[in-house]
Amino acid sequence: HLEYFEEAVNYLLDHPQVKGPGVGLLGSSKGGDLCLSMASFLKGITATVLVNGSVANVGGALHYKDEILPPLGLDPNRVRLTKDGLADIVDVLNSPLEGADQKSFIPIERAESAFLFLVGQDDHNWKSEFYANEASKRLQAHGRKKPEIICYPETGHYIEPPYFPLCRASLHTLVGGPVIWGGEPRA
Repeated sequence: HLEYFEEAVNYLLDHPQVKGPGVGLLGSSKGGDLCLSMASFLKGITATVLVNGSVANVGGALHYKDEILPPLGLDPNRVRLTKDGLADIVDVLNSPLEGADQKSFIPIERAESAFLFLVGQDDHNWKSEFYANEASKRLQAHGRKKPEIICYPETGHYIEPPYFPLCRASLHTLVGGPVIWGGEPRA
């Protein structure tokens, strides 16, 4: 329910130390698609940064007033197991460009925000580069400014500050088991 986040945005916009005219958002993974949804439905968002985010609503229905975005469909049969027995889920989600799954595409053309997409090109959670490029196409098709997209080769789903340890795999809450995230330590 985006009204929950709308309350926080309005609080910040009314705060005397916020210079305005809007606020910026930073989200990674599911937080990225939440930020994209906030920028699309809420007023007062002027900048949005997504780190390996999705352009489709993922994981459950998104509600805002009388609108509902269904979650992007998935096929658990597309999970691949690594030789170590970890799940590689990069191909599990359906394309948000096809069939009924088009309804899960976040209506980013409504946003009044500037966008920056940070993309790990070895993301094994989902197809972050594809999502960033589709967002760019959709924005431009609706006469909006082309977003900035910065791609990081050999970088996985987690893009952390320099010298942080690489998280190769961990428990994925929605999957209910360990998944690989992709990426190489140096990248």
